[in-house]
Amino acid sequence: MDEMPSTSTNSRSTPAPANTGVSDERLMLAFSQGSQDAFTQLFSRYQQPIYGFFRRRVAEPAHAEELTQETFLALLRAATRYQPRALFRTYLYAIGFKILRVHRRKAAFRATFFGQRNSALDPSKRDATESGLWVRRAVEKLEPIDREVLMLREFEQLSYAEIADLLQLPLNTVRSRLFRARTALRTLLEPASSPSAKGAMQVRQEPASQPMAQKGERA
Repeated sequence: MDEMPSTSTNSRSTPAPANTGVSDERLMLAFSQGSQDAFTQLFSRYQQPIYGFFRRRVAEPAHAEELTQETFLALLRAATRYQPRALFRTYLYAIGFKILRVHRRKAAFRATFFGQRNSALDPSKRDATESGLWVRRAVEKLEPIDREVLMLREFEQLSYAEIADLLQLPLNTVRSRLFRARTALRTLLEPASSPSAKGAMQVRQEPASQPMAQKGERA
């Protein structure tokens, strides 16, 4: 159970196998009971999303590759202790968050004591388009928690309940911070001279009058 598929760039360019229709949770239970094929299917489903999660939060693509590998290795090691108390997706991103925090602490230590650039604390500045760079810089100006809530909702496409579980915040706090982050981002993008900069990240409009979801509801 210590082997896992490669997370190299070439493997990301290969289309994932067709979805078998089996839920993530059932696959993880099968994997915890020794099914290597179940792990392969989970890896195919989540390799690119987890890489994207790290790529938006660290500066170097190589670091994102390494952290993706570490996340799936941690999943391998924890398989026998898995309990389906939450969605598998929430469980996997929680592992990713722990690994990201460790990576940031190490990077901060190196920056403080060895004078190395602390790239882990800054999202990548490299972007193919001017509008994308404008949006990235605007997102960086948000408060840390607001930024994380926004990114988890817009990029990782997590539900309010999943975000609340991951960040250990009340559900209504997630909603209010997401509303505040979207409002602040629109304000930051307003001075953009290029219409494409404003449209580079179309944040979803969700009515304020929308009924509050309960803890277990997927928004």
